[in-house]
Amino acid sequence: MPPTNGLTDDQVAGELNKMVEFIKKEAEEKAKEVKAKANEEYEIEKANIVRSEIAAIDQAYEQKYKQNKLAQQITKSTLANKTRLKVLDAKEKLFEDVVSKAHDEIKKLPANKAKYEQLLSELIEECMVLLKEETVIVRVREADTEVAKSALVTAIKTFKSKKNSDIAAEIDTEFLPKSSIGGIVALDRTKRLSIDNTLDERLKLLSTNGLPLIRLELFGPSANRRFFD
Repeated sequence: MPPTNGLTDDQVAGELNKMVEFIKKEAEEKAKEVKAKANEEYEIEKANIVRSEIAAIDQAYEQKYKQNKLAQQITKSTLANKTRLKVLDAKEKLFEDVVSKAHDEIKKLPANKAKYEQLLSELIEECMVLLKEETVIVRVREADTEVAKSALVTAIKTFKSKKNSDIAAEIDTEFLPKSSIGGIVALDRTKRLSIDNTLDERLKLLSTNGLPLIRLELFGPSANRRFFD
């Protein structure tokens, strides 16, 4: 049989092998591309996960740090406040002790007749000046009647000498309460105007109006106070 223009079996087999090799090569290259792409995506995803975990750790650490710092500040503030309250309490007790001792010392004044008479004279004269009345009535404790009479004479003389004006004064027939520790209450003739110059009132004024000065003397100037009245 004469040869034809068609391919022989060997040629067909060769062409098929070439096609197979081409397909195989294409498949291998495609597989490499897919693998490379997968590796690239894996590395990107891994980097994202690492960054995310690091950020989460940093955030957790920052939050923990802030919580610890806040806890320390609260503890420090609590301790400082407790210390401040203890100091204030100690100062208040010391102040009360000073006032109490002053009260005890003032209660002893009437026992020293000479000093007490001088004190009553000064208290009476002070009231004469403040009342600005021609006649002043002086109310005292019943136990102080006699010493008050002597003090009244001295006060009148001192007032006349200083003011160069006449004044009349007398001991009231009513007395201060028995609970009073001493001093006087001065009244005008109608007994509508009065000045409380008792030792009780003086002590009360000392513990209120004199509080800043007493505290200054006891504890020194306050670091938070920039001026004084």
